Amino acid sequence: MGMSVAANHAKGKFAADAIMAAAARCTEDVKKNGADAVINGTIGSIIDENGDLVVLQIVKDTLKQLTPNQIVAYAPIPGFPEYLDAAIDQCFCDSRPEGYIRAIATPGGSGAIHTAVHNYSEPGDEVLTTDWCWGAYRNIIRDDNRVLREFELLTDDGKFNMKSFSENLQDLVNKQHNTVIILNSPANNPTGFGLNLDEWDAVLSFIKSAVEGKDKNIILVSDVAYLDYSGEKQECRRFFKKFGNLPANILPIVAYTCSKGFTLYGQRMGAMIGITSSEDVADEFTAINKYTARATWSNPTSSAMWTMIEITKDPEKVARLDAERAQYFQMIKERADIFMKEAADCGLKILPYLSGFFITIPMIGSDKVCAALEKEHIYLVPLKKGIRLAVCSVSKKKIAGLAAKVKAAVDAAGIVQ
Repeated sequence: MGMSVAANHAKGKFAADAIMAAAARCTEDVKKNGADAVINGTIGSIIDENGDLVVLQIVKDTLKQLTPNQIVAYAPIPGFPEYLDAAIDQCFCDSRPEGYIRAIATPGGSGAIHTAVHNYSEPGDEVLTTDWCWGAYRNIIRDDNRVLREFELLTDDGKFNMKSFSENLQDLVNKQHNTVIILNSPANNPTGFGLNLDEWDAVLSFIKSAVEGKDKNIILVSDVAYLDYSGEKQECRRFFKKFGNLPANILPIVAYTCSKGFTLYGQRMGAMIGITSSEDVADEFTAINKYTARATWSNPTSSAMWTMIEITKDPEKVARLDAERAQYFQMIKERADIFMKEAADCGLKILPYLSGFFITIPMIGSDKVCAALEKEHIYLVPLKKGIRLAVCSVSKKKIAGLAAKVKAAVDAAGIVQ
């Protein structure tokens, strides 16, 4: 490495983002050959059947009606109280857990995850998450001078790997005062997997036993970025109930975002929501996370918060919101169904997909396969142990036949899944 003036903790850091790199190559191809000739399976946003970015109509209408003040005036550091109430309500719906619930506005789900790692783990600590996870977790954890530890998400038969989870967690509890866990479920990025209610019971039961009678804490960060496209509205939220009435040394924090559910991606609006049986822990949650908000981004985005406030205070608008989301959930499901059926027909292995924006094709050597597919104007994201396909962004017309093309590229590369 040449000349550097960076602090030691910053030296050598750079973000080589496979998703952004593939998306950039895809954009160039579209410029040259037109959108019809190209399949873009890299984007983590909903693209409709015509290839346009989806912004929910109710959100468009509401945004247009905001006053200049609502758009540009400073918001309170923790967020408008009406927004925080709406975020809690929209997140939990009928499955609000029992306990003290507090929320702080954050820039998207990313801001919530960053703040949770920053305020509930020590420098040098390991933070536990799944081996199939959103790559930015690594950046968030490393940038804060923590270390990412992965457990195996899935067993060989496609169930939640309780053994790997419990062994890794026990090891961390033995050596750290606080252990932060990040679980992205339902609709895990990149697999589309989610824990069922029995698996959640097993996870929480083990967490309780791991710190019972000990001066140790576990902070469970529940990343629910794709919640609103993961199933029937009330059904997919039932697990939230289980976050109530836990011992005071277990703190669930939900990383909630308006990016997907309200299609406000670039507005960077979310919330971290803490649930605890202790009023002291709840008060501390508000104090320390508000402090960090002030010390990083300072104020949350007013326009996005007002958009959500205006929609959620009107039952008729909420009904429109739910109907639009249901329609796009169905569209994504139909695309996924086509791909899964065709994958089964041609013998292409995929990881268990239940819902959400992405499907993962496991393999070693994904770079080789993705490079070959790009020659055919097909852009997918190469991961360490597989390929991520964004079913949220590829039309039904373009998804038909795609599994066979991927299978042909896998076979041509001599890869055995």
